Amino acid sequence: MMSLTSAPDSRPLRRAVTPTGRRTESPVVELNVGGELYTTTLGTLRKLPGSKLTEMFSSSAKACLDAEGRFFIDRCGTYFGPILEYMRSGQLPTQHIPEVYREAQFYKIKPLIKLLEDMPQIFGEQVARKQFLLQVPGYSENLELMVRLARAEAVAARCSRVLVCLVQNEKDDANCADALRSLEADKRSVVKFGPWKAALDIRDLLDCMNMDIKAQGYQVHYSHNSPLPAKVSDYFYTFSFSWW
Repeated sequence: MMSLTSAPDSRPLRRAVTPTGRRTESPVVELNVGGELYTTTLGTLRKLPGSKLTEMFSSSAKACLDAEGRFFIDRCGTYFGPILEYMRSGQLPTQHIPEVYREAQFYKIKPLIKLLEDMPQIFGEQVARKQFLLQVPGYSENLELMVRLARAEAVAARCSRVLVCLVQNEKDDANCADALRSLEADKRSVVKFGPWKAALDIRDLLDCMNMDIKAQGYQVHYSHNSPLPAKVSDYFYTFSFSWW
């Protein structure tokens, strides 16, 4: 195991010369984070006990070096800068908040994680929207099913359409039962969401579905054009996936 405090000259710990002429190791460290180069000190990297950076740069940690002898971290270097600036001065980032939040989670920078979670960009996603979606049973699984159905119908087609059924409560569920059986008999695929207990707005749920599918890289939009009778059409929406 290599020690960061007793590294050979080829390691990226710079050496200083004391007034007596004795060479000592300086705590300055050169980093290569995903191809982005940074210079900092061991004190900064070890500032927060329990963080992954403290673990990486402990005296007993095994170092990973690049071809130039710099410490190498295989993460996106673009968003390491704001992490390092927080470690140095406590300054919070003002841009790319979700990306910096993800990196802060990886490096286990707990004080920064907490501060970022109080910012509107993260609070809205982590607290408001995710808590909203937790009220919808099987939400993630249903999204995956929608994508699978769309891809299955994409052969030699410019657009795929997936029919979804949204039922808020047991009464809505009962009202849709006959229509769902009829669609099943006609071998029409339908992805059903609900029922759920919380007072969720259907339009907000549709927007979340649209947002999360687009986040996967798909071009998609939804419309309220159901081929079913008027008495049940309010429960059905069509999601259209465009392929080219």
